[in-house]
Amino acid sequence: MGYRWNMAGVLVEPASMRFLIIFFLSISLVQAQKPNVILIYVDDLGYGDLGSYGSKTIKTPHMDRLAKQGLRFTQAYSTSATCTPSRYSLLTGTYAVRRKDTGIATGDASALILPGQQTIASIFSKAGYQSAVIGKWHLGLGPQGGPNWNGKIAQGPLDIGFTEAFILPATGDRVPCVYVENDRVVGLDANDPIQVSYTTKIGIMPTGKENPELLRMKHSHGHDQSIVNGVGRIGYMQGGTAALWKDEDIAQRLTDRAKSFIGRNQRKPFFLYFATHDIHVPRLPHAKFLGKSGHGNRGDALLQLDDSVGQLMKTLDSLELTKNTIVILTSDNGPVVDDGYLDQSKELLGDHRPAAGLKGGKYSSFEAGTRVPFIVSWPAKIKQGTSHALLSQIDFVSSMAALVGQKVDQNQAKDSDNQLAAWIGQSKEGRTYVIEQAGSLAIRQGDWKYISPSKGAAVNAFVNIELGNNPADQLYNLSHDPAEKMNLAHENPTKVQELKLQLRAIMEK
Repeated sequence: MGYRWNMAGVLVEPASMRFLIIFFLSISLVQAQKPNVILIYVDDLGYGDLGSYGSKTIKTPHMDRLAKQGLRFTQAYSTSATCTPSRYSLLTGTYAVRRKDTGIATGDASALILPGQQTIASIFSKAGYQSAVIGKWHLGLGPQGGPNWNGKIAQGPLDIGFTEAFILPATGDRVPCVYVENDRVVGLDANDPIQVSYTTKIGIMPTGKENPELLRMKHSHGHDQSIVNGVGRIGYMQGGTAALWKDEDIAQRLTDRAKSFIGRNQRKPFFLYFATHDIHVPRLPHAKFLGKSGHGNRGDALLQLDDSVGQLMKTLDSLELTKNTIVILTSDNGPVVDDGYLDQSKELLGDHRPAAGLKGGKYSSFEAGTRVPFIVSWPAKIKQGTSHALLSQIDFVSSMAALVGQKVDQNQAKDSDNQLAAWIGQSKEGRTYVIEQAGSLAIRQGDWKYISPSKGAAVNAFVNIELGNNPADQLYNLSHDPAEKMNLAHENPTKVQELKLQLRAIMEK
């Protein structure tokens, strides 16, 4: 059917053409209405570190703004009390404890998530999103034997669904102390190749153990191997001098990359996994934050973190993206004050309570190990408020898949459930149970929490945190005893057996 002209001499398209135009306009409209998603995954943020979660002495206005315009959750959990397993579970929807190689990864570890495995990034990509990871990775890179730091790095974020990456390979206290952009080390001089070892000293780079006079930040325990930027690290490194980061610049460098990604993708849906390094050690905030909190370097790093969040929010505001952008802010595990460096965080802690009265902290099976801040802001859909729904980060994969209309491979993401209704405030129920991984494995169901027997020290003497290790069963009623002071296992053998069997059934599925 061809075009025709009306009596006024105006070109008129046929009905079939009008239908096609409307159809494609509808597709464009739907595409434009897809919400952007930003996951701000903070490192070592405690339940009591934010003003919106009770902090009185450290001000976090930008993160508190998210709580004021969205939902603040009081019963939300990471899956583990340490970083690598939490990140693995978050991205794959499978509990890391199902594998034996998902402890805290070394800086030269091979990739834990292999090409072909479904991840949250591959789900967003299938839905037409641009997806980026910016910040701390700590999930290994490369094939067995570790990555090739001096060439193309195979088996990284780009191979599991991300369209771009700008990452710290592991953590700030582990070598190599370089950035990786997509699949190559940034700024590497080919004439100064990188060598890394976690077993044997290599090269001539000074170490914290042998050359303490070169340290500008002393270590309290560990962190006495290769010195980079005046700080002792875990692991040995040689070469890559031109590529080494400066700790004081990490936060702004990552924030600038995140802002750039948002700006470049403002006209298409995007997913940004912004994994901050703050407030993990070594805490060396930029000079403009140093000494400003009154609570040592950890408090200053919290101010720097809040500033990074504020910059992202300002970017969304300026591009008029705030209304239809879901921003989720949470943490990989609970807090630790002295995690290996003498940075005055312990001495100047004052009245600040990072765990807000919960027992334990990072590394611990007690509540402070995995109960973390969890805020979801989406001005277009979510009403401001507080939710007591039971949440777990394990459900990020299935919940976001439901958001963007994608299917989840339950053979891979076997532990992830669709809890989108609870995440956006349409349901008050949430999960019926959560799993918490540390030295012991724990399960919370309703108000009851069971911690399975385990060997090991009761207290981590280095960080002064109660770990929850106990050769006997532990049972707590969190409604009456949120600080887990009274073990009720002897008085409630039926409940102990019920939760023990449930935990076993979940882990055996």
